Amino acid sequence: MDFELTEEQRMVQETVRRFVEKEVKPVVSRMDHQGIFPRELVQRLAGIGLMGAFVPQPYGGAGMDLLSYVVAMEEISKAWAALSVIMSVNNSLVCDPIIRFGSELQKRKYLPRLAGGEILGCYALTEPCAGSDAGAIRTRARKVPGGYILNGSKIFITSGREAGLAVVFAVTAPEQGKKGISAFLVEKGAPGFRVGKIEEKMGLKASDTAELIFQDCAVAEENLLGQEHEGFKIALVTLDGGRVGIAAQALGIAGGCLEEALRYGRERRQFGRPIGDFQAIQWMIADMATEIEAARLLTYRAAWMKDRGMKATREAAQAKLVSSEAANRAAYKALQIFGGYGYMRDFPVERFYRDARITTLYEGTSEIQRLVIAREELKGAGS
Repeated sequence: MDFELTEEQRMVQETVRRFVEKEVKPVVSRMDHQGIFPRELVQRLAGIGLMGAFVPQPYGGAGMDLLSYVVAMEEISKAWAALSVIMSVNNSLVCDPIIRFGSELQKRKYLPRLAGGEILGCYALTEPCAGSDAGAIRTRARKVPGGYILNGSKIFITSGREAGLAVVFAVTAPEQGKKGISAFLVEKGAPGFRVGKIEEKMGLKASDTAELIFQDCAVAEENLLGQEHEGFKIALVTLDGGRVGIAAQALGIAGGCLEEALRYGRERRQFGRPIGDFQAIQWMIADMATEIEAARLLTYRAAWMKDRGMKATREAAQAKLVSSEAANRAAYKALQIFGGYGYMRDFPVERFYRDARITTLYEGTSEIQRLVIAREELKGAGS
């Protein structure tokens, strides 16, 4: 087995590292604490191909493989998870389903604008009564001549306020249950589509999380994504890829925690020597480093499989589960190593600690990942 990145993937990694050092780290503390949406940085990400990472080049994207994107996501998340989640949603949850299920008209109309940073995308699935149970959504899409009329609301939508395009899931055939859900591409400014409440969050302060409201919102028939009643399938396939992206984000947060802990362990002195000389600190660092390496291998494997067109439902869930829980443990240990200083906003580990917590919740909780993994294992056991 070859565990080495290709030359092209290493180039992506080095390019993003330089970008992070020059553009992100100097502003992250101020912007995150003030909750400033990083519009200029998003534009610069688009300039180096990361807002349309795996969008094919004919549609204005970088045409990267998924593993290159994962490597880039990891590097950005080491510095600023709020920026990485904006990039993740645009790529994994918006561009990807358009690439997979969109018509040629939809691809030419939206992919260049998404990849170029002209507009951002958001993914509107979650509702007040439909979180882990995505099949329980209540937003309705009624067929009318020339299109559909949407009524309902969505919550916890990342980039919902800033997005110019939403992938919206709605029920088109209530009597068919999950098989009666369809997906739509709804542009900002469409009559009857408005942004509601903006959430105040524990972490990811610079990334907006919004309620989206649809009141007799007219959507043209050409904006149906895929086939009618194919929405639940689109949602599940899209989340497989999205989970790989969140695994990479969690991996980056954990890596950032380790880097900060190593630096502080060398610099901070107590009892006449660096705290990194003490076994208690060394064991925490050893656990962090080992869990990060395990999470990285799972995440890279899931990306590698998807790049080759292989089914990776179980592998994506495993990567997301292990990486997100490792990120939370790494954040806890890093803050413990920093002691009282880690609790203060002056140090990055305070932000890492808050940001890590969401990774076990969105795009499927850890409990949902375990259900997915178990079901895939049981399918295999019965074959």
